[in-house]
Amino acid sequence: MTAADPSDSDSVFQLKGNMLAVTVLELLRNDLGRLDRQLTQKVAQAPNFFQETPLVLALDKLGEDEGQLDLGALLDLCRRHGLRTLALRASRSEDLAAANEYDLPILPPSAGGRERQIEPRDREPAKPVEPPKPPAPTINPTKIITAPVRGGVQLYAPAGDLVVLAPVSPGAELLADGNIHVYGPMRGRALAGVKGDTKARIFCQQLTAELLSIAGQYKVAEDLRRHPQWGNPVQVSLVGDVLNITRL
Repeated sequence: MTAADPSDSDSVFQLKGNMLAVTVLELLRNDLGRLDRQLTQKVAQAPNFFQETPLVLALDKLGEDEGQLDLGALLDLCRRHGLRTLALRASRSEDLAAANEYDLPILPPSAGGRERQIEPRDREPAKPVEPPKPPAPTINPTKIITAPVRGGVQLYAPAGDLVVLAPVSPGAELLADGNIHVYGPMRGRALAGVKGDTKARIFCQQLTAELLSIAGQYKVAEDLRRHPQWGNPVQVSLVGDVLNITRL
């Protein structure tokens, strides 16, 4: 689903949704003033769509000639329109540095583009070139938390697993490059494999989470409450592009 008007060729953004109820805002031009005006128009057309909407900011369509983006101003703009930024997708070095400055998880750039090069008919098609495999990440020691995680607290385990031996309150956020284990009620947000590890998993003794994510694929509380394992001890894995929740 694309929320931007396809007939508006002057639009600086596109809003995309998926079955997991997470919105991706692809910024096509570095023009925050025009973005503000166009989002205001969209809010007027569909106000419920923008209420506390989980958001991934995609900056990987911005060209080098677009200049440096004021990420702080962009985050404030999205927040004013009801969009809650969870992670960033980017490829330019200055955008990646800004994401680290604001402590935002960085997702891999979009793998599928809509454009493709057309070869002349009288020329043999070029053989597809496989992208090089990324180097294996350095595994750090597991990060272990023994105290309750309060609302508003964010914990991150870089290049390793995160283990929480206490309850996680609503509004708290757990992030790990590897797996996440919660040996208590899980009421906040848990994002495992934040740098693209599709084999990462989430384990918790009581599933009452606001959001679960593995390698950029999300399920929010509205979807989780309908799952038969809501409130039970579960493990969460990624199968294709869908989160699979099974009882422990």
